[in-house]
Amino acid sequence: MTVKAYAALLRGINVGGKKKVPMGELRTLLAGLGLGDVRTYLQSGNAVFTSDTGDEDALAARVGEAIEQHFGFPVDVLVRGGPYLKAVADACPFPAESLEGRQLHVTYFSEPVDAARLDGIDPAAFLPEEFRLGDRALYLYAPDGLGRSKLGEVLSRPALFKGVIATSRNWNTVAKLVEMTEMTEMTGSAGEPHHDR
Repeated sequence: MTVKAYAALLRGINVGGKKKVPMGELRTLLAGLGLGDVRTYLQSGNAVFTSDTGDEDALAARVGEAIEQHFGFPVDVLVRGGPYLKAVADACPFPAESLEGRQLHVTYFSEPVDAARLDGIDPAAFLPEEFRLGDRALYLYAPDGLGRSKLGEVLSRPALFKGVIATSRNWNTVAKLVEMTEMTEMTGSAGEPHHDR
């Protein structure tokens, strides 16, 4: 069996005191599911692990069920393999290498999103902010950061991506998850655990 590296992306945890999921408990929980080399990154809900299961949706469902049973509340979970995460990073239409991490974000989707969903947004009205659709992902360039982004505010309206799980990460996290899954794939270990910040 081939063991592959994956990242689990949890949506909306540890924000404003709601849905508290300590990363230490999450690591223990994932290891208890038989997942290997479990590491977490930051408090926003990013875990890297290995599994011989090739079904990302099945892994996401298992992780989501375990979290709800353990913590008592539902959490949306996306699981994506290392090659996908790298492909999304490599396909970035903006000059990531010359931008600060806070200026560039990727929203990962649970399924492909039809561009028609975004027809109501006039790109010219938000310049210099811009967005582009990718493979089950959306790239957002926000020069002043997400907190001050008018375009980010519009793109985060629940009705826009109704029925789709969507969770966003800044470019620093996007790049770190690529690095962690690559290291895990190569060595079977993502290095030292990244402790909560």
